[in-house]
Amino acid sequence: MRLLVLLCSLAMPIVGWLSQTGAFGPDQAAVSGRYPTLLVAAGYAFSVWGLIFVLDIAYATWQATGARRHDALLTRIAPVAALGFALTTIWMPLFSAGHFIACVAVIVGALACLAWCAVRLSDGSAAHGRRIAWLALSLHAGWLSLAAFLNVAQTIVAYQWLSPSRMLGWSLALWAIAAALLLALNARMRGNAAYAAVALWGLFAVWIKQTDWPLAGATTSAWVALGIATLLVVQTVVLQLRQRAA
Repeated sequence: MRLLVLLCSLAMPIVGWLSQTGAFGPDQAAVSGRYPTLLVAAGYAFSVWGLIFVLDIAYATWQATGARRHDALLTRIAPVAALGFALTTIWMPLFSAGHFIACVAVIVGALACLAWCAVRLSDGSAAHGRRIAWLALSLHAGWLSLAAFLNVAQTIVAYQWLSPSRMLGWSLALWAIAAALLLALNARMRGNAAYAAVALWGLFAVWIKQTDWPLAGATTSAWVALGIATLLVVQTVVLQLRQRAA
């Protein structure tokens, strides 16, 4: 199982590179550009995948070697982490092929897997001696916590399930659910700085994009993203201070 985690971690950047070369169809930027939404982020935000992939490989290599092979917690999370990596890998060709409903199911599954791992590694002193595992899986879960909602918004527009010309109402509903998820998971992880940091990266990129976006309601969406970011910062600081005082 430890080897499977490593193989799945290596598959992500390989498939990601193939996806960007057009091996599975249009690249992700081209597909995303066809379905503008009020939740889309500035393009630079997606460069965070490079860091996530590097850290996931570092974690996967580390957990498969030395004394870590006998660590009970790492053994417990290994199959779930491997599944999260595998689902992340599968999402990329599905998105290029325009299978958006499947993409939503896959990205939600990946988020559930990696958030579960991050929560386990954030319980009490669980991260002690396992910092690379905590950092890698927390960052991956944090990004997916936001990316899943960007994916849902694009799916709604792609299939025209709701009005693509009057998006503000349903976009605000998605923001409310996203905020609840981010804050709930961050609270469960006792103010996980890595999880919050990558979510803030994404939220700020949404703010940047939406402030200069021609869609009706974009300015409102931009400020909502910034408001959620502010709440996440305050929550993280408060939870971190409580831990230090305990």
